[in-house]
Amino acid sequence: MICNSTTALPLTAAYQAFLDQLTEAGLFIPQGVQGVYGFSGAFEDVLQAFDRFTMRRSAHIPSEPMHFPGVLSREVYLKTSHIENFPDLMGSVHSFVGREREHAGMLAKRQQGEEWTQDLSPSQLMLTPAGCYQLYPTATGTLTEQGRTVKLVSSVFRHEPSVDPCRMQVFRMREYVRIGTPDQALEHRRQWLALGKDILTELGLGVEVVLANDPFFGRGGRVMAASQKEQDLKHEFTIAVATSEKPTAIGSTNCHMDYFGKTFDIKTPDGATAHSACIGFGLERVTLALFKHHGLDPDHWPQEVKNALAL
Repeated sequence: MICNSTTALPLTAAYQAFLDQLTEAGLFIPQGVQGVYGFSGAFEDVLQAFDRFTMRRSAHIPSEPMHFPGVLSREVYLKTSHIENFPDLMGSVHSFVGREREHAGMLAKRQQGEEWTQDLSPSQLMLTPAGCYQLYPTATGTLTEQGRTVKLVSSVFRHEPSVDPCRMQVFRMREYVRIGTPDQALEHRRQWLALGKDILTELGLGVEVVLANDPFFGRGGRVMAASQKEQDLKHEFTIAVATSEKPTAIGSTNCHMDYFGKTFDIKTPDGATAHSACIGFGLERVTLALFKHHGLDPDHWPQEVKNALAL
């Protein structure tokens, strides 16, 4: 088992201690930037085993499988309010589009230690801030009576460099998204609040389900965060990972109401605007929680956990 003495340390020291343990064990491969890591084969094996376990446990819920890249079109991104609500987290893809003269000028700036990135131009791409963003444009139009349920996985980017190993800038999300009537969306949330907790509990992760809010930006964001809590829209599955002083959310459920339905013109058969809800598991965060609570060597994990994950 990993030593829990880090729980008595200040947060930053606890995060660094856990990061050092992961690095020394070879599970993390530092890349020189906070929140960006490579992973060992053992870490990746556990991550993929958890993802397969989740899909087995939810096999009774009919869903369309999809896989999305870590980038989405700038046009789709700007249809959402992400730039208004989370400007500090977004990432934009820029590239060089000049000719030889401009290239020479850019290289000269680089050699002189000047800011050369100003010579880059925005591409048509943004880094994906949430996996489900790429799904909603595919649902524009009128749904069937059954609506749509999609299980998707995507790489996600959020610009929040941190020494906390759980707070990565690039990570993967497994999501189950429901688009349909308000009742269908709420039932999806109800079902997954229970199933999500069961899945994590079966793996020895005693999570707590807590009412939560997204990290909206600025003074207006505080009002939006309070409103999100008042409307009971977001719940997180939290557990101590790096430290018990500040438990980590390793998954969450979200009710979007009719936000994405309005944004992407998604209708139910009666002509009403569709509602949506989703659950997302942070695949790296769940994997870190498993290593924290069961030890750095999966060969020595409890047999029931190894059986569940087919390790």
